[in-house]
Amino acid sequence: MSIVRPFAGLRPVPELAAQVLAPPYDVLNTEEARSRALNRPWSFLHISKPEIDLPEGTDPYDPAVYAKAHENFANMLKRGVLKRDPQPCYYVYRLIMGAHKQTGIVAVASVADYDKNRIRKHEFTRPDKEDDRVRQIDTLNAQTGPVFLTYPRSRTLDAIVNQIVVGMPEVDVTADDGVRHTLWVVRDAAQVEAVTKRFNIMPCLYIADGHHRSAAASRVAAARKASNPKHNGTESYNYFLSVIFPDNQMQILDYNRVVKDLNGLDREAFLRQVASAFAVQPEAATVRPRRTGEFGMYLREQWYRLTIYPTRIPPNDPVRRLDVSLLQQNLLSPILAIGDPRRDKRIDFVGGIRGLEELERRVNSGEMAVAFSLFPTSIQDMMAVADADKVMPPKSTWFEPKLADGLVSHVLD
Repeated sequence: MSIVRPFAGLRPVPELAAQVLAPPYDVLNTEEARSRALNRPWSFLHISKPEIDLPEGTDPYDPAVYAKAHENFANMLKRGVLKRDPQPCYYVYRLIMGAHKQTGIVAVASVADYDKNRIRKHEFTRPDKEDDRVRQIDTLNAQTGPVFLTYPRSRTLDAIVNQIVVGMPEVDVTADDGVRHTLWVVRDAAQVEAVTKRFNIMPCLYIADGHHRSAAASRVAAARKASNPKHNGTESYNYFLSVIFPDNQMQILDYNRVVKDLNGLDREAFLRQVASAFAVQPEAATVRPRRTGEFGMYLREQWYRLTIYPTRIPPNDPVRRLDVSLLQQNLLSPILAIGDPRRDKRIDFVGGIRGLEELERRVNSGEMAVAFSLFPTSIQDMMAVADADKVMPPKSTWFEPKLADGLVSHVLD
C-alpha cells in the first residue's frame, strides 16, 4: 500500500466555493459558527457544526446533530453545490496569510502507516473528541476535515508543485479573515505517479494538526475491515483525508499562558521564587521572546523578560527541553501549583494569532493574575518529539494559517 494516494475529491463547484469554504470545525464555538453562517446557506459550517441549525442549547454530541449534518450534506449534493471529480487526482493547495505562503498537496494517507507509526504523532487524544469524529465520518460516509501533515522538504516535490501552480487554479478565494485559499487539480497521470513515488520513498510523515481526525479514521477503518469479509486493503476507508506541506513552509506561532492567581503569594514573594530558576529583567514594553529559553511575563501592568538558567535545561530530552516544558517544570508547577495543565481550570491558553495585547487585556481586566509569552515551538522540535515516540505537552503548537473545511472532502465508497 502507498503511504499516500490520489482520490476522487468531493468539491464545491468553483462558482460557489467562496460561499462553501469555512474555518475548521474545532476553531469556532457554536455561537461563533452560527454568526459566521448567518445568511450563508452553503457554508460548510452547516455540515461541520450542524448544531447551528438546531435549537439553541442543543448538545453538540446529540444524535440529532449528526442527523442534521447528514441532511445538510445530502442537500448540498442534491443541489449540485458539491460535485465529485470523475477520476482520482491529487490537489495542490496554497494558503497565503499576509507575507506568509505555504503550498501543499491534498491526498489521502494510509491508515495502516498511521497505525504502525510511519505517520507519526506527537499528541494524546481525548476519547470523547475521537468519538465525535467517528460518528461524523460514519454518518456522512465521508471525511470532511483534513489532517495537517508535514514532511522534510523534498526538492523533487517542490519542482512538481512549481510546475502545477503556473497553471490556472480551479478555486481562488480570500476568506473573511484575509487568508487566501487557492486550489489546483492534478489530473496528469505522470505528475500523479511522480507524487506517489516520491512520498513512498519517504521514511515517514508527521501529523502537525488533526490527531483526533486521524485517530477517528483509524477506528472507522478497523470497524469497517472487521465487518467486510472481502476486505483487501484497497478500500477507501483505509485512507484518511490529508493536506501535506514541506516542513520549511510551516508557520508555528507562539502559544501563550494566562493564570488566574499567584497561588496565595504576593507580588514580591512570587518574583523571588521566579528568580530561583530565571534571570528576571523588568521591561518598559511588551516582551516577545527572541529565542528559546526566554519568556515574557506580564504582572500588574509590568512586563518582565525571564531567561531560564542554562543548568535548568535538560540536555538530551526532546520533550523536557521544550520551552512549554521549561515553563511548566520551573514555574507553573512548583510555584503556581499547576500540576496538570490539561485539567487545571486556573490556567488558560492564548494562541499567538491574538497578539500579546490579549495577554495584557486578560490580566488588566482582573480575570487573570499573570500572563506568559513564549517563543514558538519549532517544526524541528515537533518532529524530534514524534521521532522519539513521545508526546508534547498540551498547547505546544499553534499553526497558522488554518486549513479550510469544505475545500475537498473524501467520500468512503
